[in-house]
Amino acid sequence: MRGFGFSKFSPNDIPKGGFDELLKLFLELLNYTSGDAGEALAWMNELDKQYNITSDEYGMGDFIDELKQKGYLDEDKQNGEFRITAKAEQGIRQSALEEIFGKLKKSGKGNHRSPQSGQGDEKNAERREFEFGDSLDQIDMTQSIHNAQVNHGIGDFMMTERDLEVEEMDYKTLTSTVLMIDISHSMILYGEDRITPAKKVAMALAELIRTKYPKDTLDIVVFGNDAWPITLKDLPYLQVGPYHTNTYAGLELATDLLRRRKTHNKQIFMITDGKPTCLKEGTKYYKNSIGLDRKVVNKTLNMAAQCKRLKIPITTFMIAKDPYLQQFVRKFTETNGGKAFYSSLNGLGEYIFEDYIRNRRKTVR
Repeated sequence: MRGFGFSKFSPNDIPKGGFDELLKLFLELLNYTSGDAGEALAWMNELDKQYNITSDEYGMGDFIDELKQKGYLDEDKQNGEFRITAKAEQGIRQSALEEIFGKLKKSGKGNHRSPQSGQGDEKNAERREFEFGDSLDQIDMTQSIHNAQVNHGIGDFMMTERDLEVEEMDYKTLTSTVLMIDISHSMILYGEDRITPAKKVAMALAELIRTKYPKDTLDIVVFGNDAWPITLKDLPYLQVGPYHTNTYAGLELATDLLRRRKTHNKQIFMITDGKPTCLKEGTKYYKNSIGLDRKVVNKTLNMAAQCKRLKIPITTFMIAKDPYLQQFVRKFTETNGGKAFYSSLNGLGEYIFEDYIRNRRKTVR
């Protein structure tokens, strides 16, 4: 008889001091230290003093040696500084993906389906008669033979074109996404670290697309006083600057990037905690952090409207709770025809992943 055996769980039974357990902690700390390996290892030493995360058999020195042996860490011979490698950067992305995507409910194969059916890429449950142009691999031979027997009898087997039955196919569409990340100073104000969850979500989303939707594209744009694109390799090292929030510049750059993508489905995800406070006028910056500046707000709303005309929906993930800021986001969303989520930092990843996968199941026209 097959069954399951259960035993009492004890937290003390969790293995400590092994390389795999320490590696998970090290990769997590790298998110908070913006890729500074030396600082992350210093934090691990402090944690070891308080919580005994290593053992007498496997110490922190053994862990550092193994990091270097397995290609996660490089040491500068001149000054002794540690630097993470490309393998460690990929490990950070994979760790973020497992943390966020693992919390989501299972959602099938994750392929992108559009509402259209016909001569597409993936079979669905619908059946119809054979038509000129259908490929042979669409023919349901079992059902076609059954149709021939019903239509012509089984004594003298005969099959005609009208007996053939084919399986309908769904089209898979491609999606181009720009993820905008606010790196203004307010992302670390009031003792709350908002940039680390944003970075982690960006890395996880990039890893999801790279592994599950390789034909999709993801561009990452950061915006402060100005806006500029960054690469996947830059993400672990991203830090907040002494910037205001030039949302207009971020949207302008995101739109320009999406114009170059030869796909029908285009979208912008914007992670921000505040209002637009800055514009660039020639070589000078117009800044106003007090209230909602009409000049800045109106130009930002005009950009949202332009995105709507280009059929680029914007999904805003707002991680601030001020009522007047949420009111601005509602106006911004109404102008663009997109969506807005007022998310806590803990739920940010799940919101973005669910929305990304949901958007892949429809064709934005």
